[in-house]
Amino acid sequence: MAPVPEPPASNSSASTSTGSATRPSTTPAGSRRRFARLPHLAGRSFIPLGLFARLPLAMLTVGTLTLVTSASGSYALGGTAAGAVGIGSALGAPALGALADRHGQRPVLLLAALLNTLAVVALILAVWAMGEIGGVPAAVLASAFASGASCPQVGPLARVRWMALASRGTAADRAKDLDTALSYESTADEVTFVLGPALVGILASLLTPWLPLALAAGMTITLVPAFAVHRTHRAVPGRAVPSNGAAPAGRPAAERRRTKNASGRLPAAVALPVLAMVCMGTFFGSTQAALSSFSGMSGGSEVAGLLYAAMGLSSAAAALSVAYWPQAFSLSGRWALCAGLMAALALLLLLPSSMPGMVAALLVLGLPVGPVMVTVFGVGGVVAPAGRLGTVMTALASGIVAGTALGSSIGGQLAELHGYAAAFVVPVCAAAVLALLGAAAAVVLRRRP
Repeated sequence: MAPVPEPPASNSSASTSTGSATRPSTTPAGSRRRFARLPHLAGRSFIPLGLFARLPLAMLTVGTLTLVTSASGSYALGGTAAGAVGIGSALGAPALGALADRHGQRPVLLLAALLNTLAVVALILAVWAMGEIGGVPAAVLASAFASGASCPQVGPLARVRWMALASRGTAADRAKDLDTALSYESTADEVTFVLGPALVGILASLLTPWLPLALAAGMTITLVPAFAVHRTHRAVPGRAVPSNGAAPAGRPAAERRRTKNASGRLPAAVALPVLAMVCMGTFFGSTQAALSSFSGMSGGSEVAGLLYAAMGLSSAAAALSVAYWPQAFSLSGRWALCAGLMAALALLLLLPSSMPGMVAALLVLGLPVGPVMVTVFGVGGVVAPAGRLGTVMTALASGIVAGTALGSSIGGQLAELHGYAAAFVVPVCAAAVLALLGAAAAVVLRRRP
């Protein structure tokens, strides 16, 4: 396992990926070995740990919906409980990120793993009590909210570690390492959010509805602590500061500036990638709702998950390709171009009337989605102040969760009132707004040193 480098003084490594004058690398970090570099940066065990430790989060919302609906016979209560998970995650993720920035990732992840396991077990017991002894739905909703709020944010915090680890070598190598790591992370997210719901469906239908949540709890209490104590956590130590935000007297000026950044407000520029992730989530949620309506009219609503997986597969493959894009293609240029393609290609969703046609449209539509995800996380790393990467990365993840809930609600209502074609207008609009935010990001990044 490769030794972990010393933590960088700032997040300047992330900012190198914006440069438009970076020359191609002639080192072993070249195009043929980019993904082979990742185990050397973080150690071989870090990649599978980071992948499977985030799987419980992908199982939690769908697992809650499945269990509560099965036990109560109420789609409304099941949907409300799943919504409580999403709201809890959207609110809890930035808080966990801020704590990780201040105290380090290891203690925060260990505590979150314990609390989340207890919350998920409480959710299973509350659903059982509701069905067997007449328990109250309020207990189910409270435990669902707690499950979402305490869910360990493995994906965002893994990105923070990569941003610190990809900080050695030449500027070109640092930029390529970071692009490669963020490409992999977006692909890992896509894979888990396709695999998670599929695993829930298989276990719940073949065995019992409570088993997916029990498996998620078991994975959380075993895999998340292993991720928490992995030696890469040393690359992002906490920066505990006094309650007044002041650095002790006698510290260097640079240290005092980092302390101020770690305790003060986030810069306004952070709002751009966060809003972009809200748009991305709205795109996802509305597409899922529209596909449910489309598949219901074309054979069976249960096919919607398989249709959505088609977009996830092409998106994951395209996200991996970002590692090989030229460094002269700036973050802001990638963002605006790919989001514009998303908006244009989303119009294809309005055309198909058959399953094969919809699959083809979704496969094509997924191609710009992965690169946009990679790019927005990269921009988040650029605009985040030193010592606040965890806060920003988890805020981006929360934006996706909140946007997905918003898109599902709007898309579902339009699908019910006007049909799936009207619901497919929502992802078109979300992608168009995403492209406009990319243009605004270009102005902001151009003004940064």
